[in-house]
Amino acid sequence: MNGLNSIKQDLLSVSNKDKAKLLSRFFKTGPGQYGEGDVFAGIVVPDIRKVVKKHRDMKFSDIVKLLHSREHEFRLTALLLLVYKYSKGSDEEKKKIYDIYLANTKWINNWDLVDLSAPHIIGGYLVSNNKEKKILERLARSSSLWERRIAVLATFAFIRSGDYKEVFKIAEMLLNDEHDLIHKAVGWMLRECGKRCGRDVEILFLEKHYREMPRTMLRYSIEHFSLKEKAKYMLRDKRSEFA
Repeated sequence: MNGLNSIKQDLLSVSNKDKAKLLSRFFKTGPGQYGEGDVFAGIVVPDIRKVVKKHRDMKFSDIVKLLHSREHEFRLTALLLLVYKYSKGSDEEKKKIYDIYLANTKWINNWDLVDLSAPHIIGGYLVSNNKEKKILERLARSSSLWERRIAVLATFAFIRSGDYKEVFKIAEMLLNDEHDLIHKAVGWMLRECGKRCGRDVEILFLEKHYREMPRTMLRYSIEHFSLKEKAKYMLRDKRSEFA
């Protein structure tokens, strides 16, 4: 049995039909929903990580084939394999993984797939290769919801290194985005900026933009503020209800 068939068999051996139904609802796979048409095998992340550990020497060509799978959890397995290989790879291998990722964003098409991979691969690469960070702006302008979310989550790597400029730039580009999943992601990254770069840094962004920030984005960004601090930003105009 070759590597690709072997890993698929290992994944299917820990799948569960009832869990698949729950995951399908949780990840909004119904008509018109953001995950429309996605197919779940019913495999929980801890079991996926065990399979990744067993197959971490898998060839890149097989990982790409796995990433092109119909099953959501197969794609997540492929991405976690790439994250692992990126963490252990040479500069040349990291560049290869970064290129593979960008060439296959079509298959990175739900929020968990993005969130568990983009900070490590796209963000990690750009922190080390600063001259290429313009790619974040291209992704942020994409018509693809998931490419825009990749741009946002990639800034997490910059935030962890103490650099808030990239998240501010991408957040400003996405202030008028129409999708709730982008509002949540931007708010989350701004909150992390306050946590890791300093509350005063986050407040710089809020003071400039809080009046135009979508409500969900603002609420996520100030989640760890005191009630008094939250009220300062939330109790205004048509946003007078605070619950």
